[in-house]
Amino acid sequence: MSIHLERKATILKPDQSRVLLRPFNPGNLQRIAMIVSRIMALPEEQVGPVLEEVSAEFSQRHQDIRRIFLERFEQVRDSLPADQEISEQRKRLIGSYFLAEYSLESAALFNPSIVPHPDQTGLPPGALRFILSLRATGEGHISSITFRTGILLDDHRIEVLTPTGFLTEPSQVPNSLYEKALFTRKLFELGLTGELTSRVMHRLGELFSLQDLRVSLAAEVKQDHWLDGMAEEDLSAAQGIWLLARSNFEVQFQPEQRLSERILFPATPSQRNGIEDARFVCFQNDDGTQVYYATFTAYDGKVVVPELVDTSDFLLFRFTTLNGPAAENKGMALFPRKIKGLFAMLSRQDNENIYLMYSDNVHFWYESTVLLKPVFPWELIQLGNCGSPIETDAGWLVLSHGVGPMRKYCIGAFLLDRDDPSKVIGRLREPLLKPNEREREGYVPNVVYTCGALLHNGELIIPYGLADHATGFATVPLKEVLAAMCPEG
Repeated sequence: MSIHLERKATILKPDQSRVLLRPFNPGNLQRIAMIVSRIMALPEEQVGPVLEEVSAEFSQRHQDIRRIFLERFEQVRDSLPADQEISEQRKRLIGSYFLAEYSLESAALFNPSIVPHPDQTGLPPGALRFILSLRATGEGHISSITFRTGILLDDHRIEVLTPTGFLTEPSQVPNSLYEKALFTRKLFELGLTGELTSRVMHRLGELFSLQDLRVSLAAEVKQDHWLDGMAEEDLSAAQGIWLLARSNFEVQFQPEQRLSERILFPATPSQRNGIEDARFVCFQNDDGTQVYYATFTAYDGKVVVPELVDTSDFLLFRFTTLNGPAAENKGMALFPRKIKGLFAMLSRQDNENIYLMYSDNVHFWYESTVLLKPVFPWELIQLGNCGSPIETDAGWLVLSHGVGPMRKYCIGAFLLDRDDPSKVIGRLREPLLKPNEREREGYVPNVVYTCGALLHNGELIIPYGLADHATGFATVPLKEVLAAMCPEG
């Protein structure tokens, strides 16, 4: 049976005008102090006009920019004597010198995933509101997560809402709490099991904050500056404990900020060079509630590490580390519900094959088994998943990517047993989607790639990246995909 895949006209292209205000650090503390001293030397009558000029130029590009100027000043005010009096307008002017615009999508907008929106009110019959996550890449090839909303209509039309011009990072939740049992288990996985770790954790309650941890760590040090003057082994342990805590954090957007304005920008050392290829899935808990999980690749410029973020409302996001010997490499994707009481995940530990993993805790992964190996010519270099499995009456439908001659990426599909996903029921011999002449040119030629699809009214909705540059959409009847499957083995 032939497959009638339809490419939609909607193309999301990177927009260089979508800019985010980021801290600008022109050098070390000495240079910062010199810059501040030059600003302080400006006559007071000159400060106001310079500030007004800057505010007028950038206030239409960023919301409440004068407040942001003041917040940035507070971050660099240590360069000034504590008792020095400074006017409000000079504080704002100083802050403006230590900010810069970052063009979030200047290089690319690609590798999308799609999930149902938590708000399905006010829609016409048969329609579905969705959230699209995308990988936005800017200067320095730094990737972040950006969002769009849209509607799938009953006649399979796809409407993506135009994003607003403002971009906003979330606020870090200052008093987010850590679970002592879970945190201790993660420390054990990292090999941080010495006496200092035991003493630090013993002081903490079953739930503790980052400040509680700071106080407990500081109690191990006699000097004024904690982490100074410690034995090398204890210093390494203290740094490891602190780094783990900083890698597990919560951020909060405000409800008035539209979804397309919310940006998840790299915030930890492990993410320094990017948050890549988030695979969002709407996960059904045992009690019937839902949470959105996304596995993603954190990249620090040298090492890639799989991490996890979850949210129930796309306002509060919780970032956590993934632990265990099986939590490595790229392409981890959660099943949308537990199977026989366990979390299930697809992965690719060896850069070639697709693996299946189970765990009783979403944060810990210990063992994996090979599920699928490259067989067909278009996938002989490597296989990987293209997002979380989609549950159908016939089984778990998984989109895959295969890499073949000339490093050409194509999207395929296979089917797993619903009760036992270790059993491969069927597999497409030919790609479902491969780059055509209009799609092959871009930042990385000859690539189509997705991080998650959606099933709606019998149609498979596939948003996909075009040559690591832009994002397109394709739809295909589910029954045709299933009918084209060849039995495995």
